[in-house]
Amino acid sequence: MNRLTKLFREKSSDLLNVYFTAGYPQLNNTVTIIRELDRAGADLIEVGVPYSDPMADGETIQKSSMKALQNGFTLKVLFDQLREARQHTEVPLVLMGYFNQVMQYGMERFVKAAKEAGADGLILPDLPVFEYENEFKHIAEKYDIQVTFLITPNTSQQRIEQIGQLSTGFIYVVSSSSITGKSGEITQAQKDYFARIAALNLPQPRLIGFGISDAKSFRTACEYANGAIIGSAFIRALAGRDDVAAATREFVESVLEPVA
Repeated sequence: MNRLTKLFREKSSDLLNVYFTAGYPQLNNTVTIIRELDRAGADLIEVGVPYSDPMADGETIQKSSMKALQNGFTLKVLFDQLREARQHTEVPLVLMGYFNQVMQYGMERFVKAAKEAGADGLILPDLPVFEYENEFKHIAEKYDIQVTFLITPNTSQQRIEQIGQLSTGFIYVVSSSSITGKSGEITQAQKDYFARIAALNLPQPRLIGFGISDAKSFRTACEYANGAIIGSAFIRALAGRDDVAAATREFVESVLEPVA
Protein backbone atom coordinates (compact mmCIF):
# COMPACT_ATOMS: atom_id res chain seq x y z
CA MET A 1 0.00 0.00 0.00
CA ASN A 2 1.22 3.49 -0.84
CA ARG A 3 2.41 5.20 2.35
CA LEU A 4 0.21 8.23 1.65
CA THR A 5 -2.87 6.04 1.39
CA LYS A 6 -1.95 4.34 4.66
CA LEU A 7 -1.39 7.69 6.39
CA PHE A 8 -4.71 9.18 5.33
CA ARG A 9 -6.54 6.03 6.40
CA GLU A 10 -4.97 6.15 9.83
CA LYS A 11 -5.10 9.90 10.46
CA SER A 12 -7.55 12.43 9.07
CA SER A 13 -6.82 15.64 10.98
CA ASP A 14 -3.95 17.84 12.18
CA LEU A 15 -1.59 16.45 9.56
CA LEU A 16 1.73 18.26 9.42
CA ASN A 17 3.51 18.29 6.07
CA VAL A 18 6.91 19.98 6.18
CA TYR A 19 8.64 21.07 2.98
CA PHE A 20 12.38 21.44 2.63
CA THR A 21 14.74 21.81 -0.30
CA ALA A 22 16.89 18.75 -0.96
CA GLY A 23 20.60 19.53 -0.80
CA TYR A 24 20.14 22.57 1.46
CA PRO A 25 21.80 24.03 3.50
CA GLN A 26 24.50 21.49 2.60
CA LEU A 27 24.32 18.82 -0.07
CA ASN A 28 24.48 15.96 2.43
CA ASN A 29 21.83 17.34 4.85
CA THR A 30 18.87 15.72 3.10
CA VAL A 31 18.86 12.39 4.93
CA THR A 32 19.39 14.01 8.33
CA ILE A 33 16.50 16.42 7.78
CA ILE A 34 14.12 13.67 6.66
CA ARG A 35 15.04 11.50 9.62
CA GLU A 36 14.68 14.32 12.13
CA LEU A 37 11.40 15.60 10.68
CA ASP A 38 9.98 12.11 11.12
CA ARG A 39 11.29 11.76 14.66
CA ALA A 40 9.98 15.19 15.64
CA GLY A 41 6.43 14.44 14.50
CA ALA A 42 5.95 15.44 10.85
CA ASP A 43 3.27 13.21 9.31
CA LEU A 44 4.59 13.52 5.77
CA ILE A 45 7.50 15.29 4.15
CA GLU A 46 7.59 17.31 0.96
CA VAL A 47 11.04 17.12 -0.60
CA GLY A 48 11.70 20.08 -2.84
CA VAL A 49 13.61 19.25 -6.03
CA PRO A 50 15.94 22.21 -6.67
CA TYR A 51 15.25 24.01 -9.91
CA SER A 52 16.62 27.17 -11.50
CA ASP A 53 13.19 28.63 -12.31
CA PRO A 54 10.70 27.61 -9.58
CA MET A 55 7.67 29.64 -10.66
CA ALA A 56 5.49 28.95 -7.62
CA ASP A 57 8.17 29.62 -5.04
CA GLY A 58 9.07 32.84 -3.28
CA GLU A 59 12.47 34.27 -2.51
CA THR A 60 13.29 31.98 0.41
CA ILE A 61 12.79 28.74 -1.49
CA GLN A 62 14.31 30.18 -4.67
CA LYS A 63 17.49 30.99 -2.76
CA SER A 64 17.58 27.56 -1.15
CA SER A 65 17.21 25.94 -4.59
CA MET A 66 20.08 27.99 -5.99
CA LYS A 67 22.26 27.11 -2.99
CA ALA A 68 21.47 23.40 -3.45
CA LEU A 69 22.37 23.57 -7.13
CA GLN A 70 25.61 25.35 -6.26
CA ASN A 71 26.27 22.58 -3.72
CA GLY A 72 26.23 20.08 -6.60
CA PHE A 73 22.67 18.82 -6.42
CA THR A 74 21.52 16.52 -9.23
CA LEU A 75 18.59 14.15 -9.60
CA LYS A 76 20.99 11.24 -9.16
CA VAL A 77 22.07 12.70 -5.84
CA LEU A 78 18.42 13.09 -4.84
CA PHE A 79 17.49 9.50 -5.64
CA ASP A 80 20.59 8.21 -3.83
CA GLN A 81 19.68 10.30 -0.78
CA LEU A 82 16.08 9.08 -0.76
CA ARG A 83 17.26 5.48 -0.88
CA GLU A 84 19.48 6.14 2.11
CA ALA A 85 16.67 7.91 3.98
CA ARG A 86 14.40 4.92 3.42
CA GLN A 87 16.78 2.86 5.55
CA HIS A 88 15.75 5.02 8.52
CA THR A 89 12.09 5.93 8.05
CA GLU A 90 8.75 4.94 6.56
CA VAL A 91 7.33 8.47 6.63
CA PRO A 92 5.53 9.34 3.36
CA LEU A 93 7.76 11.34 1.00
CA VAL A 94 6.35 13.60 -1.71
CA LEU A 95 8.62 15.17 -4.32
CA MET A 96 7.76 18.75 -5.22
CA GLY A 97 9.31 19.91 -8.46
CA TYR A 98 8.47 21.09 -11.95
CA PHE A 99 7.29 19.24 -15.02
CA ASN A 100 10.19 20.44 -17.16
CA GLN A 101 12.57 18.57 -14.87
CA VAL A 102 10.52 15.42 -15.34
CA MET A 103 10.34 15.79 -19.12
CA GLN A 104 14.07 16.44 -19.42
CA TYR A 105 14.83 13.32 -17.39
CA GLY A 106 12.17 11.28 -19.19
CA MET A 107 8.71 10.90 -17.68
CA GLU A 108 8.69 7.17 -17.08
CA ARG A 109 12.36 7.10 -16.18
CA PHE A 110 11.77 9.81 -13.57
CA VAL A 111 8.71 8.20 -12.02
CA LYS A 112 10.35 4.76 -11.94
CA ALA A 113 13.49 6.17 -10.32
CA ALA A 114 11.45 8.14 -7.78
CA LYS A 115 9.45 5.06 -6.82
CA GLU A 116 12.49 2.84 -6.54
CA ALA A 117 14.17 5.45 -4.36
CA GLY A 118 11.21 5.50 -1.95
CA ALA A 119 9.01 8.40 -3.04
CA ASP A 120 5.25 8.08 -2.61
CA GLY A 121 3.91 11.11 -4.45
CA LEU A 122 4.58 14.03 -6.74
CA ILE A 123 3.58 17.69 -6.80
CA LEU A 124 4.25 19.39 -10.15
CA PRO A 125 2.60 22.84 -10.11
CA ASP A 126 3.14 23.36 -13.84
CA LEU A 127 1.80 19.97 -14.93
CA PRO A 128 -1.17 20.74 -17.22
CA VAL A 129 -4.29 18.65 -16.71
CA PHE A 130 -4.36 17.68 -20.41
CA GLU A 131 -0.81 16.31 -20.34
CA TYR A 132 -1.53 14.53 -17.07
CA GLU A 133 -4.61 12.79 -18.36
CA ASN A 134 -3.12 11.87 -21.74
CA GLU A 135 0.57 11.27 -21.03
CA PHE A 136 1.41 11.10 -17.35
CA LYS A 137 -1.47 9.48 -15.47
CA HIS A 138 -0.87 5.94 -16.70
CA ILE A 139 2.82 6.21 -15.79
CA ALA A 140 2.04 7.38 -12.26
CA GLU A 141 -0.50 4.60 -11.84
CA LYS A 142 1.94 1.99 -13.17
CA TYR A 143 4.44 2.84 -10.43
CA ASP A 144 1.90 3.71 -7.71
CA ILE A 145 3.07 7.31 -7.42
CA GLN A 146 0.28 9.59 -6.23
CA VAL A 147 -0.10 12.97 -7.92
CA THR A 148 -1.31 16.12 -6.16
CA PHE A 149 -2.79 19.16 -7.88
CA LEU A 150 -3.08 22.68 -6.50
CA ILE A 151 -6.11 24.93 -6.21
CA THR A 152 -6.11 28.64 -5.39
CA PRO A 153 -8.73 31.25 -4.47
CA ASN A 154 -9.01 32.00 -8.21
CA THR A 155 -9.57 28.42 -9.33
CA SER A 156 -12.98 27.97 -10.95
CA GLN A 157 -15.58 25.68 -9.45
CA GLN A 158 -15.40 23.42 -12.50
CA ARG A 159 -11.64 23.05 -12.27
CA ILE A 160 -11.78 22.46 -8.50
CA GLU A 161 -14.16 19.57 -9.05
CA GLN A 162 -11.95 18.26 -11.86
CA ILE A 163 -8.88 18.43 -9.62
CA GLY A 164 -10.84 16.68 -6.89
CA GLN A 165 -11.25 13.76 -9.25
CA LEU A 166 -7.72 13.82 -10.68
CA SER A 167 -5.62 14.21 -7.52
CA THR A 168 -4.65 10.80 -6.22
CA GLY A 169 -2.67 11.83 -3.14
CA PHE A 170 -4.13 14.94 -1.57
CA ILE A 171 -5.39 18.30 -2.77
CA TYR A 172 -3.01 21.19 -2.17
CA VAL A 173 -5.15 24.16 -1.13
CA VAL A 174 -3.06 27.28 -1.82
CA SER A 175 -4.06 29.79 0.83
CA SER A 176 -3.72 32.92 -1.30
CA SER A 177 -3.06 34.08 -4.85
CA SER A 178 0.66 34.49 -4.31
CA ILE A 179 3.96 32.64 -4.31
CA THR A 180 5.30 30.80 -1.28
CA GLY A 181 6.85 32.59 1.66
CA LYS A 182 4.13 35.08 2.56
CA SER A 183 3.28 35.01 6.25
CA GLY A 184 1.08 36.80 8.74
CA GLU A 185 -2.39 36.43 10.16
CA ILE A 186 -4.82 34.26 8.24
CA THR A 187 -7.53 36.67 7.15
CA GLN A 188 -11.28 36.23 7.31
CA ALA A 189 -11.37 36.15 3.51
CA GLN A 190 -8.97 33.21 3.55
CA LYS A 191 -11.06 31.45 6.18
CA ASP A 192 -14.15 31.93 4.03
CA TYR A 193 -12.28 30.42 1.08
CA PHE A 194 -11.12 27.44 3.17
CA ALA A 195 -14.69 26.89 4.38
CA ARG A 196 -16.02 27.06 0.81
CA ILE A 197 -13.56 24.36 -0.30
CA ALA A 198 -14.34 22.22 2.75
CA ALA A 199 -18.06 22.39 1.98
CA LEU A 200 -17.48 20.81 -1.42
CA ASN A 201 -16.64 17.47 0.22
CA LEU A 202 -13.98 16.68 -2.34
CA PRO A 203 -12.96 13.02 -2.44
CA GLN A 204 -9.33 13.56 -1.49
CA PRO A 205 -7.75 14.87 1.73
CA ARG A 206 -6.93 18.58 1.71
CA LEU A 207 -3.77 20.23 3.01
CA ILE A 208 -3.48 24.02 3.16
CA GLY A 209 -0.17 25.58 2.16
CA PHE A 210 1.50 28.94 1.38
CA GLY A 211 1.73 31.33 4.32
CA ILE A 212 1.51 28.69 7.05
CA SER A 213 4.48 29.46 9.24
CA ASP A 214 3.93 28.72 12.92
CA ALA A 215 1.78 26.95 15.50
CA LYS A 216 -1.04 29.48 15.30
CA SER A 217 -1.42 29.46 11.51
CA PHE A 218 -1.01 25.68 11.46
CA ARG A 219 -3.85 25.20 13.97
CA THR A 220 -6.08 27.63 12.11
CA ALA A 221 -5.51 25.85 8.81
CA CYS A 222 -6.28 22.51 10.45
CA GLU A 223 -9.73 23.79 11.41
CA TYR A 224 -10.63 23.90 7.71
CA ALA A 225 -8.65 20.99 6.22
CA ASN A 226 -7.01 17.70 7.09
CA GLY A 227 -3.74 19.46 7.75
CA ALA A 228 -1.28 22.05 6.57
CA ILE A 229 2.03 22.48 4.79
CA ILE A 230 4.92 24.56 6.12
CA GLY A 231 7.89 25.32 3.89
CA SER A 232 9.52 28.74 3.78
CA ALA A 233 9.45 29.17 7.54
CA PHE A 234 11.35 25.91 7.95
CA ILE A 235 13.89 26.88 5.29
CA ARG A 236 14.49 30.11 7.20
CA ALA A 237 14.93 28.13 10.42
CA LEU A 238 17.68 26.07 8.78
CA ALA A 239 19.60 29.07 7.43
CA GLY A 240 22.90 29.59 9.17
CA ARG A 241 22.52 26.54 11.41
CA ASP A 242 25.40 24.08 11.59
CA ASP A 243 23.35 21.55 13.55
CA VAL A 244 20.47 20.94 11.14
CA ALA A 245 19.19 18.04 13.25
CA ALA A 246 18.66 20.30 16.25
CA ALA A 247 17.21 23.07 14.07
CA THR A 248 14.75 20.60 12.57
CA ARG A 249 13.60 19.24 15.92
CA GLU A 250 13.22 22.70 17.39
CA PHE A 251 11.14 23.91 14.48
CA VAL A 252 8.72 21.00 14.44
CA GLU A 253 8.31 21.16 18.20
CA SER A 254 7.49 24.87 17.96
CA VAL A 255 4.77 24.17 15.36
CA LEU A 256 3.20 21.30 17.30
CA GLU A 257 3.22 22.98 20.70
CA PRO A 258 -0.22 23.94 22.05
CA VAL A 259 -1.35 27.44 21.18
CA ALA A 260 -2.23 29.53 24.23
